[in-house]
Amino acid sequence: MTNSRVIRSGHGKGAGMSNRRTTAVAHPFEGGGEPGRAASRRKPSEGFQRQRLSKHVYETILTEIVRGVFAEGDRLPTESALAERFSVSRPVVREALAQLRDDGLIQVRRGSGSYVKQQPNSAVLQFAPLGSIADIQRCFEFRAAIEPAAAALAASRRSEAELETLKAALDALDAAVKSGDLGTEADFAFHRAVAEASGNPFFETTLLSLEDATASAISVNRNLSLLAPHERLSLVQKEHERVFEEIEARNAKGAEDAMRAHIEGARQRVFEGERVVKK
Repeated sequence: MTNSRVIRSGHGKGAGMSNRRTTAVAHPFEGGGEPGRAASRRKPSEGFQRQRLSKHVYETILTEIVRGVFAEGDRLPTESALAERFSVSRPVVREALAQLRDDGLIQVRRGSGSYVKQQPNSAVLQFAPLGSIADIQRCFEFRAAIEPAAAALAASRRSEAELETLKAALDALDAAVKSGDLGTEADFAFHRAVAEASGNPFFETTLLSLEDATASAISVNRNLSLLAPHERLSLVQKEHERVFEEIEARNAKGAEDAMRAHIEGARQRVFEGERVVKK
């Protein structure tokens, strides 16, 4: 028998016959506890819970790699062993291992398992305490999808005034490199200037909403760079200069590629320790 209910039409002007009775068929799962809307509403929280567990596994294994519990070349425990150790499902472990692989920390050998690819400088835990590194890396992933597009639009749309603002931010960064200062604010100002020059306010709004996470990532990178040979900070500055030059030349594709290379390079440098990436 069809479940139906009576619906009163709207009130006020334009409502017509206010007492008109209309029959509507109720949703088959509405209020009944069966799968349907209620189940779909549960999915986001279940996904969040899995991400939280995966982040914990990721951070713990990362810390053990940094501290030398697992050295370069060492084989990690199997998925089953890790799932038992952390009391989580194997899909949660796979997600954590996939992030470690994407971050360049481990490599998978088919039929053999996961092996430590590189051991980051232990200082990474000083500048990015346990619990924040996963968020920093995921922020880099998001920025790599957003900021190259902003740079491409900036190259096409920037005004001379916006180019001057971008140049001023670049000069401030150059001064920080020469003086040995951290330069976190100048670095963020450069990226914000690119977003502003895109002519689309959503890019700037998005970047500002990520200001804390972005500033944290920049700070970690620049602190680690100050511990490394001077060439590393010079490399970072050259990446900024290339972004500026492509925007100045109105080369949209070049600006997009330059920004993507810069952000991906910054993401990798979090775990490079004293190594300097050669471009």
